Amino acid sequence: MNRANSQISMLTFLGVLSAFGPFVMDMYLPTLPGMAAYFNTSSTMVQLGLTTSMVGLAVGQLIFGPLSDRYGRRTPLTLSLVLFLLSTLGCLFARDIMQFVALRLLQGIAGSGGVVISRSIAADKYSGRQLGKTLAAIASINGVATVAAPLIGGMLAGVAGWHGIFWCLFLLGAALLVCSLRSDESLPEEERHDTRWKDMLYSLSDVLGNRRYVLYILQYGFTMSVLFANIASAPFIMQQHYGLSPIAFSLCFGANAVAMVAATAAAVRFSNMERALLAGSRGMMVFAGLLFCMLWWGCGFWIYEALLFCMLGMAGMTFTASSALAMDSERHNAGIASALLGAMGFVAGGFVSPLAGLGDMTLTAGTLFLAGSLCAYACTRYALRSIPAMAHVRR
Repeated sequence: MNRANSQISMLTFLGVLSAFGPFVMDMYLPTLPGMAAYFNTSSTMVQLGLTTSMVGLAVGQLIFGPLSDRYGRRTPLTLSLVLFLLSTLGCLFARDIMQFVALRLLQGIAGSGGVVISRSIAADKYSGRQLGKTLAAIASINGVATVAAPLIGGMLAGVAGWHGIFWCLFLLGAALLVCSLRSDESLPEEERHDTRWKDMLYSLSDVLGNRRYVLYILQYGFTMSVLFANIASAPFIMQQHYGLSPIAFSLCFGANAVAMVAATAAAVRFSNMERALLAGSRGMMVFAGLLFCMLWWGCGFWIYEALLFCMLGMAGMTFTASSALAMDSERHNAGIASALLGAMGFVAGGFVSPLAGLGDMTLTAGTLFLAGSLCAYACTRYALRSIPAMAHVRR
């Protein structure tokens, strides 16, 4: 019983650490239109804060991933959490939109430590199908956080505004810092890479030389571009185009996150992660195509929501599969592999988010959904082409 409780505690801790991305980005989504008025700026400038946080989440993983391979997981994680607390305080006291945007970059860098190190700890402890199950469990907790974040944000929006939301982020970071200080180190000293930064670059080159790994992280990145196109556009499409209240938006956003959680759990029921990746990529491409057509034809809200729900569900399935396959293919460089995986996703998201605000947002979002899903499916097909067991599936 104690062992089971310990494993549940570990999964919960890793899941909440990996949820830094959703909390940093999703929790204040209901207040984006209101923040534009607060800072007396445009929606594009407010979305830039979302972009800089994603750039920070990408760049930070490339820093904290290699650091965790060299110095262990616990010390870099603690450092990242302290930096997160300081940057969150900075966001709270920002005097204009440019200060806020700059501090969001630092907050993203700090939050990346939990995201990248959580996957590395999982890879330290598990492998193969068990690693896939563990990542699926972490992703499920991550999905619950994705549901909870905008709901909490929506409830706080009318009471405490965006300042109250960032105080909640500060308290979350403080709680995780306490847990980090009490946790055990998962990477023994004898297994650490006692190398210089120059040698780490050689390790990075080796990882990038793994063709299948590169295709898996590209697939992950393109799928993340679909997710972030939704994150950047949904607050404005649902609240301004379709007229939903912040609470109604939060409920719909949460329902879509539930679809991702359910699909994440379904991924481990496939005989292997390759089949789950192929099924998820195909499904995401089909629903993205339908959603693209419906948005261009000016569909009603419930058609938009139903297709979005299905598309994001398929995306959730591919997140579990591509993450597990990528990490399993580069177990000996888990920190760097995890950093590149996470960085790829947030770079894609950072590139797509400001594009979502261009022109008619409904049409732009539909185009981004379709383009990202087509590229993700192409990467899946190329990655699996050399696997004999998948040959009959492709016929």
